Amino acid sequence: MNFDNQLLFFFSALGAFNSSFLSIYFFFASKPKHFSNYYLGALLAVLSIRIWKSIFFFFNPDLSRSYLQIGLSACFLIGPFLYFFIKSKLSNSEREIKNDYLQLVVLVLLILVVGYLYPYKTYPELWGNIFYKAINYQWLIYIIASAFILKDVFKKIFKKSATLTSNEVWSLSVFSGVFIIWTAYFFASYTSYIMGALSFSFVLYLSFLLFYYRREKAISSSEQKEKYVGHKISEKEADKLLSTIDTVLNKQGLFKNPDLTLPQLAEEIKVRPHLISQLLNDNLNKNFSLFINEYRIEEAKRILDSNRNLKIEVIAEMCGFNSNSTFYSAFKKITNTTPAKYSNS
Repeated sequence: MNFDNQLLFFFSALGAFNSSFLSIYFFFASKPKHFSNYYLGALLAVLSIRIWKSIFFFFNPDLSRSYLQIGLSACFLIGPFLYFFIKSKLSNSEREIKNDYLQLVVLVLLILVVGYLYPYKTYPELWGNIFYKAINYQWLIYIIASAFILKDVFKKIFKKSATLTSNEVWSLSVFSGVFIIWTAYFFASYTSYIMGALSFSFVLYLSFLLFYYRREKAISSSEQKEKYVGHKISEKEADKLLSTIDTVLNKQGLFKNPDLTLPQLAEEIKVRPHLISQLLNDNLNKNFSLFINEYRIEEAKRILDSNRNLKIEVIAEMCGFNSNSTFYSAFKKITNTTPAKYSNS
């Protein structure tokens, strides 16, 4: 293997190698334990298998057809695990998660039955043509289904004042990465077969950078809080300011504005944004988003108590939420139950 091929092997295998370890991490070590972590671990596992197969086949065209069958079979599960991950990340419905299990069992059984009846060794042309195309188009269908779940997140991207939640950021980044990898494989006949592996390494390390950026941002936010230490607002002043904020929010219904920002609220009550931020951080131990969402959820509870016929998405919009997923997450976080369960109780 010449030096150029050694570099190509190194960079294409780098992502697959790290992904294998990340898959183990999300399965056994990540906290908190959540369905989305298991789905992400499974997604990374099947992607790793697919990428390793591509790398070995590119550098060794005489690779056993059994490995080729395993690689393509794993590819059949990439789309479903992407869809399950995003849905579990943005939804709290236990019923939907159980339906995912059933769907997953059917897909695994289909892989086993087809693989047993039509092994790659005996039907190489069938796998190389019909099955390969079917797998890629099935993968695309799940990508489109995932994009449909993310439609509200896509809308928020183009709103200057809207901010994405951590779950939305990760869902969007994983979706984008898988879509790039699918594109690389789908158009491999026009470029090179190894492009899928290289794009996977690129996407994986881009995700690392995103994680690092968000971590630095969180540290910066913590440092911002530190500068208020020793200058805490007195209880009397805090009560007066909170009363003013409460009056403005309820009287004018400002919390119903989905794009409401801290500077806008500060301008409305004629104080510095720094003062409200200090009040929330030091006296209430809350961020601005949680503080406003509490008003929105109280309004949602009031509507649910008085009118049970309204659809959840309508209530979410009436209360100032940009998306149903954000509404569900905030409701569950603040009330420890879902809107549907609250309404039924």
